[in-house]
Amino acid sequence: MTKSSGTNSDGDFLAQMAAASRERARTARAACPQAELLAQALAAPPPPRLRLQAGGFDLIAELKLRSPAGGRLKGPEEDVAARVTTYAGAGAAAVSVLTEPTRFDGSLEHLRVAARALRPLGVPAMRKDFLVDPYQVIEARAAGAGGVLAIVRMLSPPELEALVRQARALELFVLLEAFDEQDLERLEGVLRRLGSEGLLAGVNSRDLKTLQVVPSRLEQLAHRLPRGIPRVAESGVGSAEDARRVAEAGYDLALVGSALMSGSDPAALTGAMLSAARAARAGAVME
Repeated sequence: MTKSSGTNSDGDFLAQMAAASRERARTARAACPQAELLAQALAAPPPPRLRLQAGGFDLIAELKLRSPAGGRLKGPEEDVAARVTTYAGAGAAAVSVLTEPTRFDGSLEHLRVAARALRPLGVPAMRKDFLVDPYQVIEARAAGAGGVLAIVRMLSPPELEALVRQARALELFVLLEAFDEQDLERLEGVLRRLGSEGLLAGVNSRDLKTLQVVPSRLEQLAHRLPRGIPRVAESGVGSAEDARRVAEAGYDLALVGSALMSGSDPAALTGAMLSAARAARAGAVME
């Protein structure tokens, strides 16, 4: 199987995910040609726009049933609509929905259900997956998503830019995910070539070799994030104190998944995180 020049060596987690994702894209395209899927996407109701608090702090709450490092978080009986509605009601600016089936127990149906529940609330759903093909961006829009995540190191520059261009053509926002300084250099290259419209810059603190979270990476890499674009802390944010910490480090949002999925009161945790981070941001402005 031919791999992207942007993927890593054999056996690497992202390389495995990319190969599986390419196979899913091929299978889906065989079942529904791209032109037909695009027509479906364009006929679907427009998703809500991502609205962020100016100068403040926001949360992208995540729906995922399984974590490769943490195992099962919720079972297949999970009420997707109820959970994402809870997130939105507690103040989440967007909801990330895992659609990868083999390691995260996700599906496009979860995205469809979430987007349908969130649309009346004015909160966009974001497809989180190992996207490798613009076809998958169109899938996201057809399912009702308002945004997608793209992993910078998993793709060659032309592939990454093709995803961004397809997302912009469909008026979707894109969270560009980086893991280290080299990824951030690639991310800055995308911004130089394509501009920042509709883009967010994220740092994921997960170690891709061990799949364990290294929270200190968020602070270590914060200074390398580009300015003038929303900056997102991913992984390693599980409490109000963590949210305060990343807000003080300069992040504008946090993407929170496992803590919300495993906690007993996701609404209370969402509210506590937002309150702590926004207080920290307000205090920094006053100083």
